[in-house]
Amino acid sequence: MSDLLLTPLNAWHRAQGAKMAPFAGWDMPIQYEGILAEHQHTRTHAALFDICHMGEFALRGPGAKQALARAVTHNLETLKPGRCRYGFLLNEAGCVLDDLIVYCLAEDDYMLVVNGACIASDFAALRERLPASLHFEDISAATAKLDLQGPKSIDALEGLLGRSFRELGYFAFTHTTFDGANLMVSRTGYTGELGYELYLPWDKAETLWTRLLENADVKPAGLGARDTLRLEVGLPLYGQDLDTTHTPAEAGYEGMLTNTVDYVGKGRDREVREVLVPLAIPGRRAARHGDAVALPDGTVVGVVTSGSFAPSVGHAVALAYVKRPHAEEDSFIIKAARVELEAKRAPLPFYAGGTARMKLQG
Repeated sequence: MSDLLLTPLNAWHRAQGAKMAPFAGWDMPIQYEGILAEHQHTRTHAALFDICHMGEFALRGPGAKQALARAVTHNLETLKPGRCRYGFLLNEAGCVLDDLIVYCLAEDDYMLVVNGACIASDFAALRERLPASLHFEDISAATAKLDLQGPKSIDALEGLLGRSFRELGYFAFTHTTFDGANLMVSRTGYTGELGYELYLPWDKAETLWTRLLENADVKPAGLGARDTLRLEVGLPLYGQDLDTTHTPAEAGYEGMLTNTVDYVGKGRDREVREVLVPLAIPGRRAARHGDAVALPDGTVVGVVTSGSFAPSVGHAVALAYVKRPHAEEDSFIIKAARVELEAKRAPLPFYAGGTARMKLQG
């Protein structure tokens, strides 16, 4: 515990009896009421997640757009102020150092949101790629991030802040104030449901958290439910489904590589040796990260990256890297602990009933 980093809500989580565990070097809540209950509440009402372990970088100055475009895969030519975009930070081999979201605050003014375990390495890699003349700052320690997710999230957000957010489109953001401080509200999400990411000063996080939880439709949820929710809609987790040995194309993201600038890893990021394959598994028994994936004749052709029971579809699901020549096969055997599981190739998302892209009526 002593070596783990603490979010500004750590004392609150512990006071509420949350089950805590290390994640990306942080002491994080895994569950409160229970993963299944929190999963279902997110799908039907609204859940609040402490995501303060994520990292944020500020980048600005003349030429910031051109410089950043050479450092990441994002197409910044088509990214306008008030919009954000998902993409990748690659190594020279075209493999993924991290996945991140770039927010365009204004011309040559950006915020980058990176994974908590990658803050130091991402900052170092980007600092090396960016001109020293640009202002580039790690603002993670001053920035809190709360994720409000679920079909009732819009009502909770508007009820607390007293203004409409119904015109805010998918992967757009806006600014408002809360408790005298700047609050950035974005609409992206990692659950497949309508949801909002709330960025504000670190010392304001607990006040916003507790005020949102005053709404009867909003309950806290931990990283356990966040993982089952994201897996059901086929979203990757860095360190499992994305890593430094696989390219974005292997993970299914070749269509997002539209940046025309000669960025680090360009070209090699389209190489495909293995394919991230979605698998449906009958029953509740789940595959686990690292389980071998074999053909029906026993030939091992891949490895599971993520696996879980999927509450919204009623059976287990998994993602697995499979060698390219076998990636289009229909049937596989997963060699789990003490048992072999039958698996079938499935379409993504596993759960298609999410509200993430729903159009809101004014």
